[in-house]
Amino acid sequence: MVLPLGDLQPTRITPFVTYALIAINVVMYLVQVDRGDEFTMALAATPWEITHNKDIDEPVVQPPPVVRVQDPRDPFGERIPAKIRPAVIPHAPSPIPIWLTLFTSMFLHGSPMHLIGNMLYLWIVGDNVEEVLGEVRYLIVYLACGLAGSLLQIAAAPNSVIPTLGASGAIAGIMGAYVVWFPQNQIRVLVFRFITVLPAVVVIGGWIVLQIYLGSQAFGKMGESGGVAYLAHVGGAATGILVALLFYNRAQYIKAMDAHLQGWQTSPYQGY
Repeated sequence: MVLPLGDLQPTRITPFVTYALIAINVVMYLVQVDRGDEFTMALAATPWEITHNKDIDEPVVQPPPVVRVQDPRDPFGERIPAKIRPAVIPHAPSPIPIWLTLFTSMFLHGSPMHLIGNMLYLWIVGDNVEEVLGEVRYLIVYLACGLAGSLLQIAAAPNSVIPTLGASGAIAGIMGAYVVWFPQNQIRVLVFRFITVLPAVVVIGGWIVLQIYLGSQAFGKMGESGGVAYLAHVGGAATGILVALLFYNRAQYIKAMDAHLQGWQTSPYQGY
């Protein structure tokens, strides 16, 4: 188990947008807990709703798969259908236009650990990315990465009636930008019971590669059941990497300025 705890690269700004995003996500989760599943389902993004622009306003009963098993009373006889209960997928009427759930779903989480994991990564990488992009661009990129992640997940299973939620796609995009701009930044990690430091290219780059692998393994079963939306991670990370390439020179300037102010480089303009 590798758990990131923080990076060792300070910034010269107070990352107000990152703090605000963390606060909004926490508040939204507290509202979810208070209001219950109906509130969450009303604001989550469901692929079928997005692709058909229609609201599913009541629970959906999915017929169970046909599974044949051996009758224990007749071990040499023909297999018989197993009795499997149909799955009931919760839904609730949405008070907003369906397309807006692509954005509201970014601020919902399925459990405390889901929330804590996402906010931990955002707290680690968000300040550095916000420093490069500036507050407005950073917020736009955050939302764009979340949107791209959701759209890729929906494209893989456009008729799925399973609601999707979480900030993972947006945060994956911020992580993608971070690893392109700061691959050698040292990140403090907990490895089993030991704390050490590893470069971002290992911690974050390794995470992105893992998401691509897991997404490829789950591709054929997308939308059939709940779980981790790996393609949302991949889509968000890919969008963040693209943004990082577009603003690569700006990131290098920020890094040179930081080095200059810390006395490591004689001029912030050298080489740029």
